[in-house]
Amino acid sequence: MTLLPDLSSAWAAVGGDPALVDRVSSVERPGVLPARLPVRQLARACVGACALAAAELAARRAGTEEVPEVRVDDGAVASAFVSERHLLVDGRAPETFAPLSRFWRTADGWVRTHANYPHHRARLLDTLGTGEDPAQVAAALAERPALEVEEAVYAHGGLAVALRAPGEWAALEQARAVARLPLVERERLDAAQARTFAPVRRDPLLPAAGIRVLDLTRVLAGPVASRTLALLGADVLRLDTPQLPELPDQHADTGFGKRSALLDLRAGRAVFEELLASADVVLTGYRPGALERFGLTPEELAGRRPGVVVAQLSAWGRSGPWRGRRGFDSLVQVATGIAALEGSAEQPGALPAQALDHGSGYLLAAGVLRALTEQAEEGGSRLVRVALARTAGWLLQSAGSTGSRTAEPAPPAGPWLAERDSGLGRLRYALSPVSFVGGPRDWERPPVPWGTDPARWW
Repeated sequence: MTLLPDLSSAWAAVGGDPALVDRVSSVERPGVLPARLPVRQLARACVGACALAAAELAARRAGTEEVPEVRVDDGAVASAFVSERHLLVDGRAPETFAPLSRFWRTADGWVRTHANYPHHRARLLDTLGTGEDPAQVAAALAERPALEVEEAVYAHGGLAVALRAPGEWAALEQARAVARLPLVERERLDAAQARTFAPVRRDPLLPAAGIRVLDLTRVLAGPVASRTLALLGADVLRLDTPQLPELPDQHADTGFGKRSALLDLRAGRAVFEELLASADVVLTGYRPGALERFGLTPEELAGRRPGVVVAQLSAWGRSGPWRGRRGFDSLVQVATGIAALEGSAEQPGALPAQALDHGSGYLLAAGVLRALTEQAEEGGSRLVRVALARTAGWLLQSAGSTGSRTAEPAPPAGPWLAERDSGLGRLRYALSPVSFVGGPRDWERPPVPWGTDPARWW
């Protein structure tokens, strides 16, 4: 039986009461996010679960029994899932993928590389022994088998993934490890006392008001989750190491509502511990194992900050031989067979949006919101985990069922875009699709330049 991505399964994945699904209505627009796989349905389900989790928490904090109605509009969802394409900074459109981040022919197939960051580009070129000229890179890759390229580039700390069909992915030990995971992992870590929420104002109704979020995530899925929590009133402080600068346009797209500070966890450990002492949520998005050496396992964080919600995002999951590999949405699409399904015999394809990133981000935010609600009822520090590869598996369950690349023209995105001034310039941007009656429509603050805030709570 084909299991389509839908609200009921997404809501069940975050532990929601099935009866609340009736509070959600949808505006379906078949022209958006056209694909062979049901990307539109997955996107709507992830956003719907997040919005319902926000409305549920809002009702609790407002002291009302009835959960506000949630409305999910495919147009708003589609605009947000390609928010980086709608972004303009002083009228300039950002570059979303660098020239060396693309598909390449190999001696026996295809690989996709990711070289947006300078250090990843340098490692790729070092592995291949070429300069930055795409013609040189193409010639070097054309002489080598795809799997050999994948292993060699990863061994040098770069990013390249061989194109696989869904069946080839399913045969891997990593795929079997991912398939054993729930869509959203949820765990109670201890018996910390129940959370007591202060009442919130109602104009707008902000369910995450007063919640402090330490955001240790990069790139897209994690920042989408924290951007959503910021929309809902959370005090989000993003922390980055000074050694890994962020891409400015990427930061502009995902930095709404947050503050941005730099902190070296080695030299600034005392500062981090001071921040942790009053944090309510810790989001991490680095590859598994990268932060553990700093004592940042969920259990250690809960031990030092009882009652914390730890939310972790990874590309390939927390177990299996690929658990320690770096990964991005585009690479997960290639490894799991999505790129093969969306392409042709002549050329691999891609989803119409970085839907694994965005979908996983909204699922992670939904998991955090539901964990906060559960803490008010039962207490306990909480763990929430989401993996891009598991989200990909959810999408692939419905391969060949309802998707279409020949859908009717998509509606204009204008109703779901806004403009405002910021320290980065005049911004045009996509509004959040997370919407419920009485809730916020826009972020309270625009993004700030990367790393310009002090590492402290307000």
